[in-house]
Amino acid sequence: MICVCALLGGGTLIFLKLSAKHKKSKNKDKEELAQITANEFVNVKDIRGNFLYTRDNLALAYLKIYPISTELFSKNEKRLIAKQLTVSLSSAQYPFQLLAVSRPVDISPLLSELSATLTSSSDVKQKELLKQEIVEMGAFALSGEVVERQFYIKIWDRVSDGVERDLLQKLKLLGGYFSDSGIQTEILQQQDIVRLCNLVNNPAYVHLEDSGINAAIPILESVGVV
Repeated sequence: MICVCALLGGGTLIFLKLSAKHKKSKNKDKEELAQITANEFVNVKDIRGNFLYTRDNLALAYLKIYPISTELFSKNEKRLIAKQLTVSLSSAQYPFQLLAVSRPVDISPLLSELSATLTSSSDVKQKELLKQEIVEMGAFALSGEVVERQFYIKIWDRVSDGVERDLLQKLKLLGGYFSDSGIQTEILQQQDIVRLCNLVNNPAYVHLEDSGINAAIPILESVGVV
């Protein structure tokens, strides 16, 4: 009985020590995970100039594409733009990615214009309408329901001598393809890349769009382009 009790007591002591060690190791892992910086989490090493450098030794560059209103074009004009862009982009023999993100629309210039018109107006009825419009626009701004789609092209390559020059040259060629179709583009600078990272990775930076499943599945009309 004495030997059995000794064995049971020793086994219990070993089990308690192993449990405490495992718990301590688990808590240590949690502390190390909590100390991971935001740059490590999103794989960003540095952002300088026109480039974002990742921790896995890649350099990324971005081209912003300004949208156009296709509702103002005829069907033939839409087909022509689609065909021209398809032919031009097919000549790009390197990988690139199209990003489409949503962000709240900045309507502060519109509110400023309405306020200036309200101040200079002497028509009582016009003032009343302007006040109502300002209230409505202010409600939209606070709710974040007014969003706009922004489009970017991302290209990347391994960090090496001259990689920045090559990426910029590729972006300029891509920008020229869109410019030939009447679409404006802009190569992102450092601050613009930071904003884009916030737009993509920071959920507190944007308002979510509430769209149904039908709106999330685009249907492309055939334009006769192979």
